Amino acid sequence: MPRPSAVPPPAHRASRSLIPAPRHHLPAAPPRHAVAVGAALLLGALLIGLVVAVADRPFFQELDDGWAASVNGSRGDGVTGFATVLDRLGGPLGTVLPLALIGCLCVYGRWRSGLFALAAGIGANVLVVLPLKQLVDRPRPPHPWVLVNDGSFPSGQVFTAVTLVMVTAVLVFPPRARRWWWLFGALYVVAMMGSRTWLHAQWLSDTFAGALAGAGSCMLLWRAFEPLLRIEGERMAADSLWL
Repeated sequence: MPRPSAVPPPAHRASRSLIPAPRHHLPAAPPRHAVAVGAALLLGALLIGLVVAVADRPFFQELDDGWAASVNGSRGDGVTGFATVLDRLGGPLGTVLPLALIGCLCVYGRWRSGLFALAAGIGANVLVVLPLKQLVDRPRPPHPWVLVNDGSFPSGQVFTAVTLVMVTAVLVFPPRARRWWWLFGALYVVAMMGSRTWLHAQWLSDTFAGALAGAGSCMLLWRAFEPLLRIEGERMAADSLWL
């Protein structure tokens, strides 16, 4: 007795099976409204700075004073030790970590991602944070517990933390792992903001402005580098980064 012939799969299933699943999801594509969101975040930081520069006493200074009075730990407790570690991480190491990331990317042939990391992690700090510090020229809180330079607004450490978190998410982690990285990154940025005020190195509004400026700068650069990053993603999928 002849065996019945196998029923061919439906056309749509066969066509789907012929489409290979993408092997790479890096670098991540920017969101649709990256330019508008980035510009709004940068504008928010700039407006806060203008209020500080123009007004004798900004309307949010009472909140800054109240927050500064509430963080009244001692120089020798564990929280201060942790905050000091974050201060070092956001200071000298804040430059070392992006450079290490850039070096690793270039070693693996991802020089386009390296350029994006250089622009967001170091270039934006020079072109955004330093001019804002000179423009606003806000005094630091009295008696900071760590060595600081002139200009409290905006927080360069928070700016660096935000850009490092965003650049790493875009360039290093695939989508599933990126969700966990965003959570870790948010906790890290909040901890950095808290450490700056705990050490009486900056006002609370300075840390918020640093976060806004960092996220806005990174969003704009992410969109600007999107063509290069897309080419790199296509080359990664084809295993032709070095060609």
